[in-house]
Amino acid sequence: MPLALLALAIGAFGIGTTEFVIMGVLPEVAGDFGVSIPTAGLLVTGYALGVVIGAPIMTALGTKVSRKRMLMLLMGLFVVGNLLSAVAPAFGLMLVGRIVASLAHGAFFGIGSVVAAELVAPEKKAGAIAMMFSGLTIANVVGVPLGTLIGQSAGWRVTFAGVAALGVIGLLGIVKLVPEMPKPEGVHLRHELAAFKNVQVLLAMAMTVLGFGGVFAAITYIAPMMTHVTGFADTSVTWLLVLFGLGMVGGNLIGGRFADRALMPMLYVSLGGLAVVLALFTLTAHNKILAALTIALIGALGFATVPPLQKRVLDQAHGAPTLASAVNIGAFNLGNALSAWLGGLVIAAGLGYTAPNWVGAVLSAGALVLAVISAALERRAGATVAAVSAPVEQRTTVHN
Repeated sequence: MPLALLALAIGAFGIGTTEFVIMGVLPEVAGDFGVSIPTAGLLVTGYALGVVIGAPIMTALGTKVSRKRMLMLLMGLFVVGNLLSAVAPAFGLMLVGRIVASLAHGAFFGIGSVVAAELVAPEKKAGAIAMMFSGLTIANVVGVPLGTLIGQSAGWRVTFAGVAALGVIGLLGIVKLVPEMPKPEGVHLRHELAAFKNVQVLLAMAMTVLGFGGVFAAITYIAPMMTHVTGFADTSVTWLLVLFGLGMVGGNLIGGRFADRALMPMLYVSLGGLAVVLALFTLTAHNKILAALTIALIGALGFATVPPLQKRVLDQAHGAPTLASAVNIGAFNLGNALSAWLGGLVIAAGLGYTAPNWVGAVLSAGALVLAVISAALERRAGATVAAVSAPVEQRTTVHN
């Protein structure tokens, strides 16, 4: 794998830390600003919606500059947003800082996925994408638990200041390691937009929304769920997030490996397994050992969907994949925002801290249904092409 993938993974590490660390310090942030847990959950929803909005806008703006320069600008924006969160005197301003940082998220992973795929041979594209996303998964093993620990001991503001420093390191890595990769000649914004006419691209994005949304339905409220329902101490949340991160690392590697071999079967297994495990989490959340194992499985099954879904979008949007790739990252976060909001609703309705697990199970099951539909449509399209081509081939043979 090219060294440039390391630079992309470093940037992904910083972004992954800021995206997920808020879950570990959610009670501290809520207490400091005097808001409820569901209200503090808006910091998750707001970030996710910022990714959804920022992905297409920032990517469109980036069509005028080289991909390396755009990645540098995005990391700079990320640093500014996290610094704003760190010094915010009021909840509303912190929410603004989260949104500013989130504007860089979708375009970074979207453009980064295209760059990663172009650095390797065609049969290794999913593996290269998984390599870049490994920064995000490792963030959940190192960055998020460490950030949570710092937030609980030194204060959450120190956590976000540290995340801003990670962004600076990521920026320097891009400057030093990523080669200049100018925008391909002849590819304009209208070509990028044309990819959205492909129903398979839209289905892949819908699977992304529902599939990873299922993960966030449960994980957004993991801190109050584990402390109030399972009986873990507040300090144990850090190590539970480590388990979630380890699961993500494993799922990312497995998803990247098998997506290059059997993409759709990989999606069937991961989405189906995720729906079952999320449903069971409602029960296993009442036992410390089973809850810990379930959290690791949610991370593994959830992130096993990421490389295959990202590769499927790149394959279906062949020729002009940058915008579609970025929008698919936005789709991940649209699912995050939807599930965090729905999870907050069921908690606020008095259904308890385990109720979001059922929300996640339903969302993931919906993604599995879409995967089956997508494969069926693809087979039908292939059969139609074969039927049309056969008479032409027969006439050519007779003529010869």
